[in-house]
Amino acid sequence: MFRLTKRRKFILSSLVLSFGLLGIQLGWVANRYLAIGILSFVSIPLVFWSLKEALSVSVLIVSWILPFLFTAGIGLFYFLLPGSLLVGIPIILIYFFGMYALFLSENIFSVAAIRTIQLFRSASAVGFLLTLFTSFLLFDTIWSFALPFYSNFGLVFLVSFLLFFTGTWSVNLKEKIDSKIMIYSLISSLGLGETAALLSFWPATVSLASLFLTMMIYVCLGLIQAELSDRLFEKTVKEYLLVGFAVFVILLFYTSWG
Repeated sequence: MFRLTKRRKFILSSLVLSFGLLGIQLGWVANRYLAIGILSFVSIPLVFWSLKEALSVSVLIVSWILPFLFTAGIGLFYFLLPGSLLVGIPIILIYFFGMYALFLSENIFSVAAIRTIQLFRSASAVGFLLTLFTSFLLFDTIWSFALPFYSNFGLVFLVSFLLFFTGTWSVNLKEKIDSKIMIYSLISSLGLGETAALLSFWPATVSLASLFLTMMIYVCLGLIQAELSDRLFEKTVKEYLLVGFAVFVILLFYTSWG
């Protein structure tokens, strides 16, 4: 008898969302921005359905964030690319495998919140990588709209807060969302928002501005996770700051000042 195991649920949910994204890109709906918003929200009940056997309060609060943002990021970024199958097929495949990886990671987090599990480090690495990828997609989209500085501040602050919130919680997987998680997330996202406001007056390209903001996510979230896991050593700080300085130099070097 056919039984919907967790893994089959993950595959089915990823397929449903991927076909939804494909339909949007093929023009099955008139308002594609509205459709992307709806598809992003559809990912939330699919996450809850796929993880329902291990949903705790904290998992319920956090588990939907990265799948939701990843869906929005891929969908919005797709609009900026040429509308051809050569571009569309790889994007759909990236989205499918990315969502499947997210379902697996969120499942590991939900189980690890209850008991120790060996795959936790792998899930953390995947979550961190997809957080950076998602942040770049969303920042690139925001910058492509050429919005005023206060809009850039608000949107980058909101996106960053959600990314920092889920990334910070995933370190210790506490049942209760404590004040430390909120403080780290708020302070870091405020810094990102202020940087976005300053970058609005900087003659940098869309890709450079997005890369710089993504680098800030990498540095801040990496340092926060290291501190929460008691691995914040001097060498670790230097390595993250070195990466941040290198990207800042690239930003300066490739900015058109003419």
